[in-house]
Parts: sequence; structure tokens; C-alpha cells
Amino acid sequence: MDDRDRVRSYYRAAGPREWHRLDEVGDGAIELAVTCRALEAHLSAGARVLDIGGGPGRYALWLARRGHAVSLGDLSPELVEIARGRVAEEGLDSRVSEIAVVDACDLSRWAAGSFDAVLSLGPFYHLVEPADREQAARELVRVLRPGGLAFVAWMPRQTFLRRTLSIPDERHHLLDAGWLRRLLEEGVFENDQPGRFDCGYGARPDEIEGFFAAHGLEQVELLAVEGLATGLGPAMRDLLAGGGALADAAIRLVVDSARDPTLLGAASHLLYVGRAVTGRVVR
Repeated sequence: MDDRDRVRSYYRAAGPREWHRLDEVGDGAIELAVTCRALEAHLSAGARVLDIGGGPGRYALWLARRGHAVSLGDLSPELVEIARGRVAEEGLDSRVSEIAVVDACDLSRWAAGSFDAVLSLGPFYHLVEPADREQAARELVRVLRPGGLAFVAWMPRQTFLRRTLSIPDERHHLLDAGWLRRLLEEGVFENDQPGRFDCGYGARPDEIEGFFAAHGLEQVELLAVEGLATGLGPAMRDLLAGGGALADAAIRLVVDSARDPTLLGAASHLLYVGRAVTGRVVR
């Protein structure tokens, strides 16, 4: 089974759970809040947005409700069907005008400069092979207009190690010197537990700006998505479940902390925001 088939298989099993993941009080809610705050801060009104790896459409719908024109693509046919149903339910077909099964490494259905912004909130941490990450970056930049914005999610290398430490039936990987070397030196995560997140790429925060600069993007900001709440899932669930002023204050504190560079390596997710350089020359 190649990497694409593994990703399709994982999200086929995830199904509706992937839609509800960002509803979860705690990590999911924080990820949604920080990402949406970044989108609000940087997107101009009525932007043309490509949501590649958009899954069941959570961010596509959020953008459409705010007047943006959205195209959504995802590798998983099952998640694409969920997105179509959700868009139809909300009557947003005119705003989410295109929903298709698409590989992030091949955006040839769209012409160069088609979008004011591209969201890629998943594909890059599923692309284990360096050549695939390079190709996905080239395609992302190609479909952006000059001055357009890229919002790209990454998972830090230590996230995969932390998850392995925390899950009893995955801890045996820690005794495999080759597995550890691939993860810590190359960022390659592999998992032999059926139905789990089974392959991924863990980035080093200090490599991300240079990686995209080589493709014609200048970094606007790099966020530690969960901010200071990384690893506080149960506590945050309890805190946020109560709602009210305390929950609002906690969310504001976490969102503000996302810009603290000292938290980048310990975050569960990173969000890169970059701008396509006018007159760029890319490799």
C-alpha cells in the first residue's frame, strides 16, 4: 500500500469523526479558534480561496459563511461526499462552487494565479517523501496570485514522539532504534497499529520558513496552534465545558500565546502563513 492509499484508508475509517474532530471541547476547539483567528486577521473580504485537503469542509463552510468564494479538494472520496452534503444542507453551493477529489501534488485542474489564498491544513504532514512535499509546495504557489496568502499546517517532529509515549500499544516503537532514527533525524513517522494515524512527516520548526522561501513565499507568521495549552487536553476540556467568562478568557489566552516562538517545537500543530512574492522566481 503506497502513502496515498494509506491516507485514503485512514480517512475512510475516520469518516464523520473527522467532521466532529474540531467540535471537541479542548484540543479541537482550540485548533479551530486559532486557525480561524489567523484567517480573519489576514484574508481580505470576498477572497477566492482554495481549501486543499479540506476534508469534510469545516473551514470551507466557515469561509463561505463569511462571503469568501471557496473551492475544496481532498484526497478522500468519502470526506468529499461529506463536504458536498454539508454545503448543500447550508445552502452554500454558490459560495463553495467546486468540491473535488484532488491530490495536493497535482492541482492542474486550476490555472496559475487562480486564488487569493490557499489553505493546506493537512496534506503536508501526510507527505512523507521529500519530493512530494516539494511538488505540493510548487503546486500551491503556482495557483496563488502574486501577493496571495498560503495557510499551511504542519506537525512538529516531537508531536509524533509525544503521541508514541502516551499510547500504550504504540510504545513498543521506542525499542526500535531504526524507527527512532527515522523519526528524529528524518521526521518519518510510521505506525503498525490498525486504524491509527499510520504515516506522517514531522517538521522541524526552523526548516519551514526556508522551505517555502525557496518556492517563492515570504513568511508572515508561524503559529503554535495549541499555544500554551499543548498537552492540557483533559484540563482544557473541563475548563471550556463550563463556558462563560472563564472559558472565553482561557481561549483568548491560548490564541494570544500561539505567536510565542518558544512554544513552536512543543506544539501539536503549527500554522505557517506566507505571502507569494510579487515577481517571484521559484525553482
